[in-house]
Parts: sequence; structure tokens; C-alpha cells
Amino acid sequence: MTTDNALTPEQILSAAEDVLRRFGPAKATVVDIARALGVSHGSVYRHFPSKAALRESVTQRWLDQAHDQLATITVERGPAVERLHRWLATLFAAKRKKALDDPELFATYMTLVGEASDTVEAHIETLTGQIASILQDGIHQGAFTPSHAGNTARAVFHATARFHDPEYAGRWSAPKVEEDFEAVWSLLLNGLRSH
Repeated sequence: MTTDNALTPEQILSAAEDVLRRFGPAKATVVDIARALGVSHGSVYRHFPSKAALRESVTQRWLDQAHDQLATITVERGPAVERLHRWLATLFAAKRKKALDDPELFATYMTLVGEASDTVEAHIETLTGQIASILQDGIHQGAFTPSHAGNTARAVFHATARFHDPEYAGRWSAPKVEEDFEAVWSLLLNGLRSH
């Protein structure tokens, strides 16, 4: 049991994830989350002003957790070609792990993501910004053809959508999905390389 004074937003978000896993987004309520924490629903509302704000925060937390490693890869030094490949492979692995390890929770989050379009758009901007940063490094290293890094980053993101867009999650366990990923990577790399 958590006391109202000791309650943190992180505890609420963790409890919300458990409740969502158990009941799904249509049936999960703030009262269920408060009950799981042993507090009143008013205590939850002291941290999150509405159910929508709580659901958006849960979605943001999930998106952030899925991509912590990407920010690290972005700021590393070293060959941009290797970093970009590892960044894309890490994104694919993180999405696939969430989809295959906990399909019920993944489906729940897909519902929440559909409701939080501003959160998702901001997240995509962050991801394409990270790709652009790596591309810019590659241009400076002479590995990639000079281009508008932001536009190229969006093109790379969209070209690899099959490996990170949740709409394709049903295909992520296909026998040759790794080969397909590497084939797309080779094609992209050939287009990005400075000749």
C-alpha cells in the first residue's frame, strides 16, 4: 500500500501499465489504478489532471522506454554507417520485442498511441532528428552524399517502416524478416553512400 504523500508519478504510471494489461484500455479506470496503489482516485488526479493526461503519459513513457538506446547511439562517435545500421536494427529489435513478448500490452499501447497523435508525432520528430544527426555526421565523415539531412532522415524512417511501424507487427516473426531488414539496409546504404 502506498501513502498519498509518498506517491510518485512513476508509481502511478507503473500501476497504470499493470491495470491496462489486465483490463485493456476500454475497461481500465483511474479508480482501478488507485485501487492497485491502495490510494484514492483523487491522489492519482493530484499527479495527472485527467484520465486523458494519464493515458498520454503512459503512452509517452512506453515510447520513451522503447527507444532509450537510440539516443545513446545517436550521440556516440564513430563511423556513421555503422551507427545508422545499429540505430535502425535497435529500433526494429525494441519494437519486435515489445510486440512478441507481451502481445496483449502491445495491442493496448497501439490503442493508446492511436488516441495520442500529438505525442506520437513529437516522438517521430525525435526519432527522425536522431537519424538526421547520424546522417549529418556521415556527411562530415565523407561516408554519405551531402543532402538535406532532415529530408533524408524522414525518407530513411519511412523506407524502413516495415520494421518499426506497429501496423506491420504481425510480420515481425516471419522466418526471413532479418534478411529482409538487411536487404532494405543495403539498398538504403547504397543510396546514401558518397560515390
